Amino acid sequence: MERGTPIIKEMQVIPVAGRDSMLMTLSGAHAPFFTRNLVVLRDSAGHTGIGEIHGGDYTCQSLKACIPLVEGKPVGAYRKVLQTIHRAAKGAAEDDGEGIQTLDISKLKFVVKAEWAIECAMLDLLGQYLDLPMCELLGEGRQRDQVETLGYLFYVSDKKKADLPYLDECYSDDPWFRLRRQEMLTPERLVEQASVLHDKYGFRNFKLKGGVLEGEKEMETVRALKKQFPHGRINIDPNGAWSLKEAVSLCKPMEGILTYIEDPCGPEAGFSSREIMAEFKNEVNLPVATNMIATNWRQFYHSAALKAVDIVLADPHFWGFEGSVRMAQVLNDWGLTWGSHSNNHFDITLTAFAHVAAAAPGRPTALDTHWIWQDGQNLLKDTPQIRDGYLQVPDKPGMGVTIDMDKVEEANKLYNQLPSHDRNDAEAMQYLIPGWKYDSKKPALVR
Repeated sequence: MERGTPIIKEMQVIPVAGRDSMLMTLSGAHAPFFTRNLVVLRDSAGHTGIGEIHGGDYTCQSLKACIPLVEGKPVGAYRKVLQTIHRAAKGAAEDDGEGIQTLDISKLKFVVKAEWAIECAMLDLLGQYLDLPMCELLGEGRQRDQVETLGYLFYVSDKKKADLPYLDECYSDDPWFRLRRQEMLTPERLVEQASVLHDKYGFRNFKLKGGVLEGEKEMETVRALKKQFPHGRINIDPNGAWSLKEAVSLCKPMEGILTYIEDPCGPEAGFSSREIMAEFKNEVNLPVATNMIATNWRQFYHSAALKAVDIVLADPHFWGFEGSVRMAQVLNDWGLTWGSHSNNHFDITLTAFAHVAAAAPGRPTALDTHWIWQDGQNLLKDTPQIRDGYLQVPDKPGMGVTIDMDKVEEANKLYNQLPSHDRNDAEAMQYLIPGWKYDSKKPALVR
């Protein structure tokens, strides 16, 4: 009789790419393609475990370097495997420890930890071995069967202005698929975006990605959204683009309209984002959320000590799966709020986020997800659905989903055709504003 959990026989690292819209953020415009890295584990019991993490060659090589530390190990020893990886890891010379206080996209790879894709895949395998959904293995186990999500709204530029191969879905039968590739830069168009998303997914809550237009113009959009959805929770995330003075003047009149404000301001005058946001909270009666100034436990300690934030968006790709749920437990005990940030992702990440949020105690804020912008590019045969504004948590063991290797092979082929695998939001901006350069204190279209 074989004792112990199954042994990991094989670890594959598969870089993949998908199509994107010309979404606008403080860092520029999304490129026509986004990249991700998949981890596929196979064990001695014949099970397959999967994980997904951010893209790029740096992350891909980091994962491949972990293969000797994973293969041959028992599935149940996933904590020891992760500990071994952490002890063997060395910080990159260009990692200054500042995280993404100024949303420097080039530093995102240092905030995201590649090994969390391995943790996900091993938890997937362990859940299959124990015949339990992955969320039952996290924290205090499953807290809910469905997870509230929000409609993540973006200003979208005109792809025809850029000589780049953006996807055109103008002939789609799906109203959302048609709309998401079109230019949307006015309050009216963003209200239309939210309305179509409400019709398709049932969203009642929305977050606007700011840092694109002048602050007052973005607040006009927020007001229009609140008028259209008077009972909805409306939030905005300018990624720290505003000065403290500007953030106070913009947000003070929005008390009672905004539900929360995410990263309204960043470092200035020699003070960190944590100090500046603490001063903002002294002036404005709005809950403050972040995914920029509390991306590890040391940063969180200082954020909490300064009372700089009320809502921590603890993305499992920053924190790890157990770490993200542990953060949810701490926040719940302290009377604060947990949520999760997202980047462009496939449905493997969508599923992973569903399990993490299902295990988060208390009353998490509605979850971010970019997946609506990638919906239809599925790498799973049984993608979890968002219905009536809620993401359904799979009931089957492990992640509870089945990878479609034919689709993965296609996404890998697309990845290998790309000239660059790293995120670069400046390239498309050059077509809109010649000579455009990222400035953490200037909204993308304000030059």
